[in-house]
Amino acid sequence: MADREKRKARRKLKHENSELYEKMQPIYAMGNRFSFPLQFLLAFFVNFIIETVSRHSPILAVNYLIKTPLVFLYNTFLIFLTYIIVYFFKRRIFARVMISLFWLVLGVANGVLLLKRVTPFNAQDLKVAKDGLAVINNYFNFTEIVLLLVILCLLVIGIAILFKKAAKYQGKLRRVFYIIGLAAIIGLFSITTTRAIDKRVISTYFGNIAFAYEDYGLPYCFFTSLVNTGIKEPDGYSKKAIDDITNNGNLVKNVKVTGKGKQKPNIVVVQLESLFDIDDVEWLQTSMDPLPNLHKLAKNYSNGYLKVPTVGAGTVNTEFEVLTGMNLRYFGPGEYPYKTILKKETAESAASVLNRMGYKSEAIHNNTGNFYSRSTVFDNLGFDSFTSKELMNVLSTTPMGWAKDSILPGEITKAMDQTSEKDFVFTISVQSHGDYPDKPTLDNPRIKVAGAATEEENYKWEYYVNQIYEVDQFVGELINDIKKRNEPTVVVFYGDHLPTMGLEAKDLKSRYTFNTNYLIWDNMGLKQEDKNIASYQLMSEVFKKIGYNAGTFFKYHQERQKTKNYLPDLELLQYDVLYGKKYAYDKFDPLPTPHMVMGLDNVTLSTATPSKDDENTIINGAYFTKYSKVYVNGKRQETTFLNDTLLMLPKYKVKDGDKITVAQMGSSNTFFRVSSTYNYHKGGLYIIKDTEMKQGVSWSKQPNAKALQ
Repeated sequence: MADREKRKARRKLKHENSELYEKMQPIYAMGNRFSFPLQFLLAFFVNFIIETVSRHSPILAVNYLIKTPLVFLYNTFLIFLTYIIVYFFKRRIFARVMISLFWLVLGVANGVLLLKRVTPFNAQDLKVAKDGLAVINNYFNFTEIVLLLVILCLLVIGIAILFKKAAKYQGKLRRVFYIIGLAAIIGLFSITTTRAIDKRVISTYFGNIAFAYEDYGLPYCFFTSLVNTGIKEPDGYSKKAIDDITNNGNLVKNVKVTGKGKQKPNIVVVQLESLFDIDDVEWLQTSMDPLPNLHKLAKNYSNGYLKVPTVGAGTVNTEFEVLTGMNLRYFGPGEYPYKTILKKETAESAASVLNRMGYKSEAIHNNTGNFYSRSTVFDNLGFDSFTSKELMNVLSTTPMGWAKDSILPGEITKAMDQTSEKDFVFTISVQSHGDYPDKPTLDNPRIKVAGAATEEENYKWEYYVNQIYEVDQFVGELINDIKKRNEPTVVVFYGDHLPTMGLEAKDLKSRYTFNTNYLIWDNMGLKQEDKNIASYQLMSEVFKKIGYNAGTFFKYHQERQKTKNYLPDLELLQYDVLYGKKYAYDKFDPLPTPHMVMGLDNVTLSTATPSKDDENTIINGAYFTKYSKVYVNGKRQETTFLNDTLLMLPKYKVKDGDKITVAQMGSSNTFFRVSSTYNYHKGGLYIIKDTEMKQGVSWSKQPNAKALQ
């Protein structure tokens, strides 16, 4: 009886649904008849929602619509263009919803990211999504992450239900007609885009990507960042033009050393996360000087404003300009060369230039090695080694989860101690990274602040100021350590961008949000010269002060600044060596050969002690980190880090004949460094196969790492 009742209920429901479907047919027919204009209205509505979420205010979205109606309509047209593909499907309602969700998710992602940083969401973020997941806890708390996962699950369930329940188009699909129509609309959109650029309704160059999103809207800016990458061939590009710029190759090949450069000093460059001179903020008051060491050094050593290519985020773009001497403005809007061209091509850099002059070049970063593809890019830039967080023992972190910079002086001096040659050490700090909490976070903060518009903003500044105070202590400790070495040395400090505090030009004494600060310390008696420079000119300035005239781009800046066509010729040169025919390198090829190794220390094992009672093993050795993973007979075991000399296998009891290897692991199961393989026999460990990382072979090409995978 129960089954019969259930069947009757299902038939009744099916009948009612059938009646509802019949009643809805006129509405469906009306919608299909007027779908074209209705989709434009839908695109208009979606565009407005996107801008409301991105600007965190419907009022600001309305102001954007009223003040720049042509820009708003252009973006509506762009969204409308994507809706045209629904005509190729029977499930048109489902297709419209999915396209709408695509745009709305972009808007929400942008709105959320702008709560955490200054740089809006762009296509390049998709390329660092995997890296971003590794540090998601630094931006979102546990509750926010859980809420995000719940929303995603509900969204997937909703999409599945919609796919099953949404009505299908009952008419015939006229695909040839639709293809012709789509082509016509694409052509019209192309003409509209050209006219919009000519009339300066939109622009193909973003001096500030954050301002560009505000001026030109998310749909256009995101689309542009997706398709407009690299450097487009400039007008006048030819072999003759490059020969003229390089003086028939002399700019590339010749190296001159004069003056203090004959002492061949060590060169240490330190990129300080989100650091600038806090005194530059007009209205901020602090209970004490948060940068006493840098301010003291600035009285006696060369310093000034550093014009950087980004605000609030985009660390690697400032890093790119400093290391290569190239100007980022010629690349696509919002592009990270670290995630595009430099992942697959080698390029000249300060590291490769100094290597040619007999230096050893080491990179150090107290954050993850794969973030922004640095473990690949630094190899392509000619570094000999790269020590990332996975290869150091970070014992102290900020309340926001970033490694403190107090670990860096020891890592820098260790890198210098391990070579007999002169050193170029490029260091990237991370302690003062955002996001900055808007509530009390520090117990008994050393420095109090006042002057911000709200109490929440004062808490943000209080956190930031106390972090940069500790960064400044790291600066002082490093200088003292360098002095003790009693070797000719130049140390360069600079900030990568302003912090994510929403600072505007009017808030700053410099009246420019792209200014940070730099300082060049030395123990060689170099002349103090205070000036303002761009980040792509920094290393050429350092080389000039030392007495080095070397490196294509560094020499170019030394010889061509303040000359006619300085920037247009720089664009030609950058295009040639990265995307063109490399005419500049016809007579001499300075490009590095990838050979970098990760870290400086070889992990060694001394004993493996199986438990008498439990199924576990204690492994004793040296240079272990939290990222050390033990492999037994080629199989990865659950590994517990105890300290830098002890690891525990909580679920494995070692036995005679076991082959044990320890790997230092990066994200995505990347092998950064691998120990020798040890055989456990009668309570002892014996090296049976040398699997050390070989010098001169890229870490990514290590056969032992591949075997373990």
